[in-house]
Amino acid sequence: MQLSYWELKNWFTNVDYTIVGSGIVGLHCALALRDRFPSSKILVLEKGILPQGASTKNAGFACFGSVSEIIDDLKTHTEEEVIQLVQKRVQGLKLLRNRLGDEVIDFKPYGAYELFLNNDEPFYNECLEKLPFINDVLRPLFKADVFAKEIDRFDFQNIFENLIFNPFEGQIDTGNMMQALLKEVISKDILILNQQNVTSFQDLNDKVEVITNETSFVTNKLLFATNGFASKLTKNQVQPARAQVLITKPIENLEIKGTFHLDKGYYYFRNIGNRILFGGGRNLDFDGETTTDLSQSKIIQDKLEELLKTVILPHQKFEIEHRWSGIMGVGNHKKPIVEHVSNNVYCGVRMGGMGVAIGSLIGKELADLV
Repeated sequence: MQLSYWELKNWFTNVDYTIVGSGIVGLHCALALRDRFPSSKILVLEKGILPQGASTKNAGFACFGSVSEIIDDLKTHTEEEVIQLVQKRVQGLKLLRNRLGDEVIDFKPYGAYELFLNNDEPFYNECLEKLPFINDVLRPLFKADVFAKEIDRFDFQNIFENLIFNPFEGQIDTGNMMQALLKEVISKDILILNQQNVTSFQDLNDKVEVITNETSFVTNKLLFATNGFASKLTKNQVQPARAQVLITKPIENLEIKGTFHLDKGYYYFRNIGNRILFGGGRNLDFDGETTTDLSQSKIIQDKLEELLKTVILPHQKFEIEHRWSGIMGVGNHKKPIVEHVSNNVYCGVRMGGMGVAIGSLIGKELADLV
């Protein structure tokens, strides 16, 4: 496509910082750069109409980790690493809430619950036994016990009667959050171009040539915030992980309020008003869900509906209104990757399914590399 003189001058000339990805990480990175460099020219490129990854597609959990996830992480990470991960997630949520405000993002401190299916008794017992230990590990961060046993009061079925409750977590409105971030970025004279797919780049020592599906231009610094889509261009150890989600039509007299984790966190659900949002099931087909394809699969959608009928809403009629998928970035370690790719190229990727919690902080850390 031949761009006009005006287009080249205003959007693609004298670019100081180009950020690839307009999700939580990319927009926080842009805002952090604007704070440090008030007169710089900052350009954000996004390959979708809206953020293509998980930032506008997630479940809106303001969470830092369930008991089962922390126990699982301790099997592959040191105790210090796990504490650092939780601390970053808590700091990130604080940064997000402080920047946008709880009213704007519709933050509701309903707390979080973990359910255990009847057929998973060994792991249920392990979590209960390790509850005091996990609370001891996290007490320096929260100055209180984080997790406690609580009798199921939601009339779930086919689970153990004790849930594990965490009062420090909540839920947000993902759409409100991203709209507010986009508005703030635009108000700070940061340019955003959608449907710009970066296909390659070349670090030229004093600048970077960027090639997209529409044009090519040079920028002083290039920063990737593409999470699950990152490995192709940045060559980092990030795997895409599809998360499939559905939402019901409004349900009369719905008493479920909060965020809920089920089956070691592979399933998760929450109320949105009087609807239930339910997602997960990646563990049914790890290979098939290691993809950037945003469609849905029958095996997972059928399982989500089955669990709705047999566990979550066993005594209520419901109808599915809508289904969608998002792409997370995962790897063999939960620690996000924030590093130089080359002299003038940087990346902040691999959120590990915790983008809402940690994305704002990683965006700032990415900007701090410059």
